[in-house]
Amino acid sequence: MLKKIEKDATERMEKSVKALEGELAKIRTGRASVSLLDHITVDYYGSQVPLSQAANVTVNDYRSLTIQVWEKPMVAVIEKAIITSDLGLTPNTAGQTLHINLPPLTEERRRELVKVVNKEGEAAKVAIRNIRRDANTAAKRLVDAKEVSEDEGKRAEADIQKITDKHIEAVDKVLAQKEKELLEI
Repeated sequence: MLKKIEKDATERMEKSVKALEGELAKIRTGRASVSLLDHITVDYYGSQVPLSQAANVTVNDYRSLTIQVWEKPMVAVIEKAIITSDLGLTPNTAGQTLHINLPPLTEERRRELVKVVNKEGEAAKVAIRNIRRDANTAAKRLVDAKEVSEDEGKRAEADIQKITDKHIEAVDKVLAQKEKELLEI
């Protein structure tokens, strides 16, 4: 029963780390990346679909992206979706192709993005700690119900703490990597 609680906590903590990685992928570094446009959705004949389902996005070089739109009427829709997104990018249109040049980040903007990254990291750590609390509460319930001994409960609590520490460390590594990317010129 305790192993099941630990396994569940581990899976939930891993999901928190993956969610953080997904959020950080949306934050623009100085480099072009296809994942930069992942969260943009477009109105494709009445339904909202991810940009990747209406066009092909490729990286030209480290500062530019090319979007090859599959259908001519969708060019204006995709262009508008990119302009109205929170990315602050303006595409250049040439037929059914959109080119996006990423402006270099200023030092001030890099510092702001580092603060955003740290805020996201702290949210992930809080989520992991909440999972630890839930797991410890479940283990204490088993001890109180006399389904497991107090020693087993203490051991489970220690194991849950080790799992928590491992995942907090993983969050710190992800944050350090993203900070390094952001501050690299």
